Amino acid sequence: MVDWATLPKDLLNLISKSLDSSFDLLQFRSVCSSWRSSAEAKPPLPTHHLPILPDNGTSLFPDSAVGFRLSQRSILLVKPHKPPINGSDLFGWLVKVEEDLNAPRGKVTLLDPMSETRHSLPEHFPRSLDMSEFKIRELGREFKLHYFNTVGDIVNSLYLEKAVVRYLDSCSKFVLLTIHVSGKLAVFTSWDRAWTVINDMPSPYDDVIVFDGRFFGVDNNGRTVVVDFADLKLELVASPVYGGDKKFLIESCGEMLMVDMYLSMEEVDGDPGFGEEVFEHHAVFMNERTVKFKVFKFVEGEKSWVEVKDLGGKMLFLGDDCNFTASASDLLPSCGGSCVFFNGNVFNEDNVDAMQDRDLGVFDFRSGKIELVRKLPEYAKLFWPPPPWITSRERAEDHPGETSSQS
Repeated sequence: MVDWATLPKDLLNLISKSLDSSFDLLQFRSVCSSWRSSAEAKPPLPTHHLPILPDNGTSLFPDSAVGFRLSQRSILLVKPHKPPINGSDLFGWLVKVEEDLNAPRGKVTLLDPMSETRHSLPEHFPRSLDMSEFKIRELGREFKLHYFNTVGDIVNSLYLEKAVVRYLDSCSKFVLLTIHVSGKLAVFTSWDRAWTVINDMPSPYDDVIVFDGRFFGVDNNGRTVVVDFADLKLELVASPVYGGDKKFLIESCGEMLMVDMYLSMEEVDGDPGFGEEVFEHHAVFMNERTVKFKVFKFVEGEKSWVEVKDLGGKMLFLGDDCNFTASASDLLPSCGGSCVFFNGNVFNEDNVDAMQDRDLGVFDFRSGKIELVRKLPEYAKLFWPPPPWITSRERAEDHPGETSSQS
């Protein structure tokens, strides 16, 4: 049997440098003292301050804000190394982690993987997590722009549009792509410390992604472009795909997919909360409801999107700021996969208040049926609250609050 601790240090160092995720590197260094000494820990990302994005004369940011501070978040799949003692099935748990911008390094905030929601930690959630006790894989990464004021404090407000970042020679040199309030694409380059809003826009853009080292953007009609940040020009790489109402870009197994969300606008009788003040008669208002999805694969040689009829056991997740994918066999072995998780209005009942709620839904790719995740226990356990194998008394230190990671 091979003694892994005796592998040459040069080889270990080469392997460690190929690990892009800091969580993968953390587990690599946790194997043994020999591996730890052969691989340097990733340095923390430097603090990046960006000027306010031009808003075409419409003040959408806080009055006290003077710029943006960039933060990075990771969506993690967490699993125990061994099946739980209680004999329950071995399923994964999805969580988003963000390093606290105003706290010492190593302290993180836990968020819902699909949104900005911050939950209160359960009573027995451990204050410190030993990462070596779990299998952890980074499924996705997202970037957020936080407003900061004149004294450098973070304003309790976020720039709401999705942002993607590509680091170049080092973590100090980067390019950021986002969607401007006008619906156009906006680029920030760290060496110029300047924003550029690209005026090409037949239709407002829905999503952006870094794929194969390049920036892609897709508009509301499915028209897809590559953004050349050197000369700030757009190249058309796929013709429009008409039909749905909102487009999402996602990378899966080395391919780029586009998910097309179909919405239905329905007249609903009831009181939306302002009817008595505005109307003399019974109020009728419009309710937006998600009704189906289609998935397409990018074929660059043909400059087109080709519809996918079978997801092959994949589970797609359309978050507010990051889209990611996982294999059903890895995340939830008892499930066949081939589904799309999303945030939206996913049901239609007589309860008007309920219909206005934004909730987490799942679309079954095979049956075409949409359900609320919270009504499906098998799917609901993938999200908050944490599973018992994390919150058990044996592992907890009885310190509710923020949590930190240990390597």
